[in-house]
Amino acid sequence: IKKNRVKEIENIVLELKKNFKDSFYFEIQRHGDEGEKNLENIFLDLSLKFKLPIIASREIYYINKDMHEAHDALICIGEKTYINEKNRKKFSEEHYLKNSDEIKKVYSDLPEALENNYLFPYRFNFKLNKSQPVLPTIKISNGLNEADELLNQSKEGLKNRLNNFVFKKKGEINRSQIEKTYYSRLDHEIKIINEMKYAGYFLIVSDYVRWAKKNNIPVGPGRGSGAGSLVAYSLDITDLDPIEFDLIFERFLNPDRVSMPDFDIDFCEEKRDLVFKYLKSKYTDGVAHIITFGKLKARMALRDIGRVLGLPYGHVDKICKMIPFDPSRPLTLKESIEREPRIKEEQKNNNKVKKLIELSLKLEDINRNLATHAAGVVIAGEKLSEQVPLYKDKSSDLLLPSTQFNMHSSESAGLVKFDILGLNTLTVINKTIQILKNKKINLDISKIPLDDPEIYKLLSTGETTGLFQLESTGVRSSLKQMKPNKFEDIIALVALYRPGPMNNIPIYNDCKNG
Repeated sequence: IKKNRVKEIENIVLELKKNFKDSFYFEIQRHGDEGEKNLENIFLDLSLKFKLPIIASREIYYINKDMHEAHDALICIGEKTYINEKNRKKFSEEHYLKNSDEIKKVYSDLPEALENNYLFPYRFNFKLNKSQPVLPTIKISNGLNEADELLNQSKEGLKNRLNNFVFKKKGEINRSQIEKTYYSRLDHEIKIINEMKYAGYFLIVSDYVRWAKKNNIPVGPGRGSGAGSLVAYSLDITDLDPIEFDLIFERFLNPDRVSMPDFDIDFCEEKRDLVFKYLKSKYTDGVAHIITFGKLKARMALRDIGRVLGLPYGHVDKICKMIPFDPSRPLTLKESIEREPRIKEEQKNNNKVKKLIELSLKLEDINRNLATHAAGVVIAGEKLSEQVPLYKDKSSDLLLPSTQFNMHSSESAGLVKFDILGLNTLTVINKTIQILKNKKINLDISKIPLDDPEIYKLLSTGETTGLFQLESTGVRSSLKQMKPNKFEDIIALVALYRPGPMNNIPIYNDCKNG
């Protein structure tokens, strides 16, 4: 290191010493890596000069010494290099977790560095606890609190829903009884929402859903347990009347099972980015995508490590295809080897394949790459950068940064997730409506009848390609057997068509048809 650089380091040291006083140490590391010895000598000189303590530490990249080769292969995967390349990033074999005796031997000439290391944990006392959910403060123009605002908006919204939809379907005869049923349910839900302090959550979701609808961005009618909320129906978050379909609010929010509410809102796939733009303009530095981590699964591990070892792609591909494919329960590499004798044979007859399998077993299931959660964003009360570390991919055109914590860790840190899903079906419906408009046919998708017999005739033929959740081969076959004639039949089929309950579809169909 040049003299002027050392002077620069001295100035930084003086500044740090002034701010941190006796809580500032020089860190000495010994892994046998290039440049470490030179830096250590400078640090030891500065330690004497400024009377600063030294502390021994290590960078642990793997637990056991025999993992060095696998870690080296992992570096090659990340750097897109090959094991046999000379000029590539390399680390020494010393980055494993040494025991006390090994550490004492490494720092035998600097006992004070080790002593400081052992005493260091006594200098602080901090436990990282789960944080309570932190939502942004909603700016309410009339000075009301969030609970009162939720009540006002819900009552106003329910009044519109009753006049525009419910009374038109059920008639005006039992108006007072209908109103009593709906307002009683609304009060019950509002009480639970306010007790659980989730009024702000409902107002935030309602705000961006209403904004999307006003700006001609198609929004789904609602799905999942959130469709059981009358408050959500009143706030335009969903377009399904939970009382008409006998849906249960407690599936969504339940005081006996405290968890954050979670609305899955579908938006037109082509216009979803506009919703992200809106959130960015409204919450500025308080909104981000959620990071996800791609894992090195069995096949991916073999392909990646095969490449860095320089094995022919065709040969590696042949071995990958020997791994049984079971999406419902993906097998580990170890399980695959035990099940597939051909892999054992390849391993036995070819040393390179033996090395490939050995390294793949060591690296399987570790994080391989960064990606962005397909739908999740977090909206926080403060600047996100003051709550969690953030990540911005320079090569990506994403408007928002990502959290460096995954979904579960973000929630533990007090961040609240909102699902902004992109659904191609909504895009198709929207484009179809535009084509019809050009032909002077105006169709309001929210007012199409659910009892049109012609539709059920069509569904009974099984010709349902392109219909959301009704287009798989199995569902189409079930539709033919069921011969649906009311909307509740479709509800039942979608509910039954999942592993386990689907075995009962033939019984259901037989009962329905007498």
